[in-house]
Amino acid sequence: MLNLVLFGPPGAGKGTQSQKLIDQYQLIHLSTGDLLRSEIAQGTSLGMEAKKLMDQGVLVPDDVVIGMISNKLDANKDAKGFIFDGFPRTVAQAEALDQLLASKNSAIAGMLALEVNDDELERRLLLRGKDSGRPDDANPEVIRKRIVEYNTKTAPVANFYKAQQKFYSIDGIGAIDEIFASLCLVINQL
Repeated sequence: MLNLVLFGPPGAGKGTQSQKLIDQYQLIHLSTGDLLRSEIAQGTSLGMEAKKLMDQGVLVPDDVVIGMISNKLDANKDAKGFIFDGFPRTVAQAEALDQLLASKNSAIAGMLALEVNDDELERRLLLRGKDSGRPDDANPEVIRKRIVEYNTKTAPVANFYKAQQKFYSIDGIGAIDEIFASLCLVINQL
């Protein structure tokens, strides 16, 4: 089973590349945001617990998110693999994900990190903000805060996968198809 973590700061191109990877390798996209919305819409016990917390403005605890991921894995036992998007965001989440996958006789094959400098990220997000209407993509100050948040809290997850020799850095600047080809070169060697 090909399980990948697609990693990178806001604006690195994860959304664009994940769809291309899903199509190429017949992977199931596993976005924690989508999972939360789906579990809430289905009225599952995990979904109701998550909704209660979200309504209070509290982050959904890792064990609830891991439970949702477990449900998604169980519902897709015949999958060729999964692409994790937006998870793990912390080392504790990476450890919990490893434990969950090990309990299902699986593992992360690799973390693919799209590397893009901060100035380019800001430029991309401002451009995206003009098209998407997302207020968080239209304000340079908010964008810089998101990038700092990523660099301080999420980027350390890369070291977790580096220690396992599962970390692969990909230049995220260039033509979409060139970046995709670089991703495929790595994946085809896993």
